[in-house]
Amino acid sequence: MDDDGELLGIGAFARRVGLTPSALRFYDDCGVLRPDRVDAATGYRRYAARQVARAARLRQLRSAGLPLVDVETVLDGPEDEARNVLRAHLERTRRAADEARAVAEGFLYETPEGPASRVGAARARVDGPELASAVRQVAPAAAVGAAAEEEFPVLGSVLLELAEGEVRLVATDRYRLAVRGLRPEVFEGGPRRVLIAVAAARRMAEWAVRQRAVEVECSAVVDASGVARVRLWSGVEPWEPGAPGTEAAGVGEPGEFPDYRLMLTGLADARHRVIVDRAGLRDAVADRGGAVVSLAFGAVVAPDAEGATNGALEVSGGESDAVRLPAVRIGPGLRIAFDPAVLVPVLEAGVGPDVLLEIASADQPVVVRSADQGSFTAVVMPVRGR
Repeated sequence: MDDDGELLGIGAFARRVGLTPSALRFYDDCGVLRPDRVDAATGYRRYAARQVARAARLRQLRSAGLPLVDVETVLDGPEDEARNVLRAHLERTRRAADEARAVAEGFLYETPEGPASRVGAARARVDGPELASAVRQVAPAAAVGAAAEEEFPVLGSVLLELAEGEVRLVATDRYRLAVRGLRPEVFEGGPRRVLIAVAAARRMAEWAVRQRAVEVECSAVVDASGVARVRLWSGVEPWEPGAPGTEAAGVGEPGEFPDYRLMLTGLADARHRVIVDRAGLRDAVADRGGAVVSLAFGAVVAPDAEGATNGALEVSGGESDAVRLPAVRIGPGLRIAFDPAVLVPVLEAGVGPDVLLEIASADQPVVVRSADQGSFTAVVMPVRGR
């Protein structure tokens, strides 16, 4: 492409500026980096040469860990406000680095070197820590208590699926759904699906995090108990849910598990999008004493002392004072309520400084995702506000 007006497709533009196509779509949704043109018939995005510099600055700021709200200020806000944002971020990163260094130094003095990682081969080979991270992200969405033990025992498990060249982990308790996909280095056969009891899945994560690479093998047939089996390998060290000292592999046929694809494709189109600091929202929601929490933005929020409402997400509920967080908003104003016990674990499972809430209406499931990890999607049911 020359600089005289020829346009690049999203894939070519992504390679040129060092961003992924999924990140570019996210930034388009957020309004931070719109394509120069969108084909009305196909929806294909096209980018111009003049957008390369902005995309590069956006990538650099995100790589430095700036929340998207702050990135927007640096790119488009007044110079003095941008400098204040950068200074504040620099101070936060310095504090975080000091704390991390102190923790690492403490462990260096207190623990011996860990064992070397090992590598093996099987139907799908994935990164061990990535597999562990995926389990830890989806496991909180599995059902617990009576719902898992009596009403819907299948929901007390994590679905492990090898299909379409991916390894996917899925969990749901009917009030939230979490899906994480992993792109393996090697993939053979499939599709295969197996249920792993959530306690066993967590132990699997504890094992996998110590392995450099893990080979995942799902059996093609069920065993005598009527449940398909899964075996994981790392060199000569195996892990299997049905081995002595572990939980059973599952509680029923994977076919009994809810069709998560149908749930995702059946979601209504989002009319509202809100991007906000993930840790800030998590802390504000968790600080409600367990009461139903209300999120509000736009015209439904009372103006502050300076008469402003549009640039904030208001978090209220319980006896604590309402908190207003800087936010990027697309769509009309709305008030929506959540159970903190459902929303907080989803926010904790996210990756990166920002979270995007895609909302159809106050009584429809809400999609929660981030630009930093397009392979993780969560869906949360709202509740009635009080």
